[in-house]
Amino acid sequence: MENTLRHIYIGNLSEMPKKLGKTATIGNKEIAVFTLENGEIRAIENRCPHKGGVLAEGIVSGDYVFCPMHDWKICLSDGNVQAPDKGCVQTYPVEVIEDQLFIILKDE
Repeated sequence: MENTLRHIYIGNLSEMPKKLGKTATIGNKEIAVFTLENGEIRAIENRCPHKGGVLAEGIVSGDYVFCPMHDWKICLSDGNVQAPDKGCVQTYPVEVIEDQLFIILKDE
């Protein structure tokens, strides 16, 4: 069976806040989208694996976000929680076409 990729438009890149999260809701998925200080875009599942903290409300430092509830440090590139804590969140590829920002999802 072949997976189909969908490009979901979530807004204009020029309107994204820097070093802050923005929540994108796509169907039953809630995704946190971040513009890093270097201009790169990252998209991850919007719930911390610990107690479900809303990651879009976390503090961004470099390539990491800190959960606003218990300060768990999560890598925005691979979704891995940093030691001594354990866990992982789903990451999503993004694409920018001109000023339009898209999240890429596989059809389920």
